[in-house]
Amino acid sequence: MFDMFRGMGQMAELLRNLPRLQEQVAKAQQRVTQLTAEGSAGGGMVTVRVNGKMEMLVCKISEELVALEDREMLEDLVRAATNQAVEKVRQQTAEEMAKMGSELGLPPGMNLPGLT
Repeated sequence: MFDMFRGMGQMAELLRNLPRLQEQVAKAQQRVTQLTAEGSAGGGMVTVRVNGKMEMLVCKISEELVALEDREMLEDLVRAATNQAVEKVRQQTAEEMAKMGSELGLPPGMNLPGLT
């Protein structure tokens, strides 16, 4: 029961600091858009880089893979590398949001709408 009151006190404190919170959220969102992660598949025959907006920035395909002329394998490797890169950038985003939440004094695991 007392935990509930402690949580309400923390929420009230956040509301008092709303301008600071909004500023921190805007900064965190900006940092997230600058994140990048790379994924690879096929022993490095395909490498993909994505950013925090989940946009593919780079897709490199080795000449060796192109020479195989195996479209299905190429598609599978591009998909695998992309999924790996996206998962890495999602992990970085979660870490960035957890860091911001900690700086704001939020309890661990508390998510702010629009940030996850």
